[in-house]
Amino acid sequence: MENGKFITFEGPEGAGKTTIIELLKNHFQKTGFEAVFTREPGGIHIAEKIREVILNKDHTNMDGRTEALLYAAARRQHLVEKVIPALQEGKTVICDRFIDSSLAYQGYARGLGIDEVYSINEFAINGCFPDLTIYFNIEPEVGLKRIEANSNREKNRLDLEGLAFHRKVQEGYKEVVEKFQDRIISINANNPKEDVLKDVITVLENHLNI
Repeated sequence: MENGKFITFEGPEGAGKTTIIELLKNHFQKTGFEAVFTREPGGIHIAEKIREVILNKDHTNMDGRTEALLYAAARRQHLVEKVIPALQEGKTVICDRFIDSSLAYQGYARGLGIDEVYSINEFAINGCFPDLTIYFNIEPEVGLKRIEANSNREKNRLDLEGLAFHRKVQEGYKEVVEKFQDRIISINANNPKEDVLKDVITVLENHLNI
């Protein structure tokens, strides 16, 4: 039985999740609160290798079902190697993306079906759902402008998609947030990062009782 808290961050491209995670790390270091930070796809060696295949800009012909299966495979390995052991030790795990990304991106935006992609991932995660998910709600146009302006950001295959795709991702997330409203809290990621960080800290402090 897992004793720790599993918290995931979700949102479209350019929502600022990675930036907030770095600021959150600094905040936790100052306050003395310990947490394991990780990401998807990736977090451990095998999953990082799968990430390279998924996000490689040369792989634009990748089939949507292949993409969904690769994400699920990376997710499974990441869980068994890193997330579940940390939870069993009573640690708080904060992960940049998890199952909801697959539902929004592959299930809705790729048109595979949210329920179908959910089934794939049910098998992969074997009941290990997040205790809390913070959704970074942002307009696609704002997110894409942030990506263009950030020369240090990793540019990947998903960044090559047009605005129509990213609008579908946002629509997909709206459905996912509605479907899992018992564990997903939405924050306004259009705001300056300082305000977003405050909102995230408030949500986490309330959930973790810190």
